[in-house]
Amino acid sequence: MPDNSKPSLQVRSLSVGYGTHVVQQNLSFDVNAGSIFAIMGVSGCGKSTLLRSLMGLLRPSAGTVCFQGNDYWSCDLEKRATIGRRFGVLFQTGALWSALTAAENVALPMQMFTKLDARSIDALVQMKLALVGLETGWTSKPADLSGGMAKRVGIARAISLDPDILFLDEPSAGLDPISAKRLDDLILELRDGFGVTVVMVSHELPSLLSICDDGVFLDASTHTMIAHGAPRSLKANCIDSIVSAFMNRTSPSAPNDLRAAHASP
Repeated sequence: MPDNSKPSLQVRSLSVGYGTHVVQQNLSFDVNAGSIFAIMGVSGCGKSTLLRSLMGLLRPSAGTVCFQGNDYWSCDLEKRATIGRRFGVLFQTGALWSALTAAENVALPMQMFTKLDARSIDALVQMKLALVGLETGWTSKPADLSGGMAKRVGIARAISLDPDILFLDEPSAGLDPISAKRLDDLILELRDGFGVTVVMVSHELPSLLSICDDGVFLDASTHTMIAHGAPRSLKANCIDSIVSAFMNRTSPSAPNDLRAAHASP
């Protein structure tokens, strides 16, 4: 197991948005190596926007995102590209290339970013697909795959370059409970077996409680984080009415003093 005391990502005073529209602001937290870190909150609070900034797709309006001590957004383009190849990404929709087979989707990053020959790439593609539990269906196009299989192909592609951090945007969205549980088990296996750090956006409570050991809760009204900790701990102990309602699936009461303290001046 990796040393969980060492952060893979350090986020300080981060603000993200689009133009003059602030989505989230004043975010500061660490993502420890080997953790499964959750970005939580109600729909529309900015979870995916934050994830885009962490993975290098959206420049923040303020603050820093440091990967293993490197301030990503202050690096030159070449350095950012090098850092970015240490990231693996599963988008919410899967974002598989529809004209390519499952195997071809997984092979593409290796073809683009390594000097491996075709035979070596084929062997690695078989290994990556086997790791996510797909020993058949390699020649299928995305349209012919079930939702669960498509997510697994997406994860196989995300780990094709052996990333240090795996970013997952709503990995269980649209899956039935059995497929979602299998995907949770796969995420745990990748973390425990290969030391991958996972940062995931999710509103699926069973997944959050069963596999995530740390996280932040984003609030849509104050545009900042109002809780930080393991989902199980937040469910049991958080006194914020919005967080408690989310984690326990109850109706929120009026905003309390804790939420007001986080509101921007």
